[in-house]
Amino acid sequence: MPRSSKLWGGVCVASLAVLVLAALVLRQSFLLNALSDIIQCLLLMSGVLALIPCVVQARGRLRLFWALMTMGVACWLTYQLMWTYFEVWLKQDVPNLFAGDIVLFLHIVPLMAALALRPHAPHDEYSARLGRLDFALLMVWWVYLYVLIVIPWQYVVADEVAYNRNLNSAYLVEKIAFQTALLMAWLGSKGGWRFFYANLFGASLTYAASSYIANWAISRNVYYSGSLYDVPLAASMAWITLLALWARQKTPDPSARTTSTAFGVWIARLSMITVFSLPVFAALDLSDVTVPARIRSFRLTLTLGAALVMGVMIFVRQRLLDQELRQLLTLSRDSFANLKRLQAQLIESEKLASLGQLVGGAAHELNNPLTAMMGYSDLLLNTPLATEQRALALKIGQQIRRTKSLVASLLSFARQGPASKAALDLNALLRTAIKLSQAQWQAVKIDLRSELQPDLPPVFGDSTQLLQILMRILGNALEASDRLGAGPVAVSTHHHAGVVSLTISHSALPLSESADSDSDPGIGTCHRILQEHQGRMLEKREQGRIEVSVELPASPAAEKDTPNGAVPALWQSQPSV
Repeated sequence: MPRSSKLWGGVCVASLAVLVLAALVLRQSFLLNALSDIIQCLLLMSGVLALIPCVVQARGRLRLFWALMTMGVACWLTYQLMWTYFEVWLKQDVPNLFAGDIVLFLHIVPLMAALALRPHAPHDEYSARLGRLDFALLMVWWVYLYVLIVIPWQYVVADEVAYNRNLNSAYLVEKIAFQTALLMAWLGSKGGWRFFYANLFGASLTYAASSYIANWAISRNVYYSGSLYDVPLAASMAWITLLALWARQKTPDPSARTTSTAFGVWIARLSMITVFSLPVFAALDLSDVTVPARIRSFRLTLTLGAALVMGVMIFVRQRLLDQELRQLLTLSRDSFANLKRLQAQLIESEKLASLGQLVGGAAHELNNPLTAMMGYSDLLLNTPLATEQRALALKIGQQIRRTKSLVASLLSFARQGPASKAALDLNALLRTAIKLSQAQWQAVKIDLRSELQPDLPPVFGDSTQLLQILMRILGNALEASDRLGAGPVAVSTHHHAGVVSLTISHSALPLSESADSDSDPGIGTCHRILQEHQGRMLEKREQGRIEVSVELPASPAAEKDTPNGAVPALWQSQPSV
């Protein structure tokens, strides 16, 4: 605990010690009354000031909890200030029929409202709006109870004895209810909140006991302000300050073991009981012939008014409950529909997994003889052959490579799990692709020209998948150039605005003979791989040539040309194929 908080707590304890010493040393006098009243005001003011930082530091439901706690102590302080005004400022006794007694009675109401928030537990499934409205019904009932029992003997038919008796009875019931709520909160909490509720219970019990002892002393005309009967009362005030100083430094977190709707259900039941208690009070009032007629009329009018107010609150509560039920019904329907869709997706996933295993096994079996056939075709091309024989051998090699590309697509489809990605040099991948296809383009004497940008930044991707794309596009270009008379094939790489691009330009086949990208499984696989790499493929035809470009984002460490990590401008201006 900080030094300032320790000093603050020490001052409170010292003030309590001064009060005890004054009660033991000084006789009944104005000085003793003034000293006792002022010390009690200062202790309560200290409690309010100590609780305010808890309100400022907290958030959400916890902030509301501390705000209600502060409001309860502030009401207590207000009553003590009114008491001090009479005894110190006016130098007279507080009236027996004191209008400020309602402030003392109602100061426990915000404290019970704070407990109803259950800050020690996570949010219940019970609707927060319904819970607040249910508790508002209980608070209206407490006000109604005070006005019903106490106020008639103060304003309708003044009777000091009946007023004090009914006030003490109502106040006792309220304190018992508060103590019970504190005990339940203590049993349902643990850790820091358990410590907090235990101390609050102790302070409240001390205050309740001091009130009972003071009333006993008043009935025997031995009580006076500043006497030893005020010491437990002042101790409970100092206890509030010490507890608030502790909470400022060690604000406990929600620590309930489980969440449940039971608390909200009991609040709803109690609110309904309060509504049904109104006709019971009315019946008791009509049956009590010892009560003056004016008081009976006042109580009946009050009960009708309270029934109207609480009836409106019940109507609003029912509307909110209807909304909650409709929302729950909608959510349950959506959840059921989502569950059915998920079930269908799981079944489809199982089918695809089985198909992938089958395809993967078949593709591996096909890949071995295809590799051997491709090697033999390349060897055949390097032997002396007639022109017609060389053309047939070349076509055999082309079809084998086409089949091998299709098998590679099937293997890519069958492979489960994400690809392993790393920073790659696109120039190095392109050189590898050119080297692997060397036998193909040298056999038919195709002129392959490359223009690679030397300072090309790396790209982030899977080397096997990107090499598969390059081999596919380069193979299509070599095949098209061979069919049209071994025209030149140009390969180049560029970097602009955070985008690394590779372009392959070659002779264009007529549109009637060119393969549709949507129907070509190899090109479809290339598009899918590029989407996984956040890239794309562009195609442009002009003057008998076709230009295919592959664009990939530069590696994040190299994206210096793209300000603020924005999408490269080049991607925003050109459509993809």
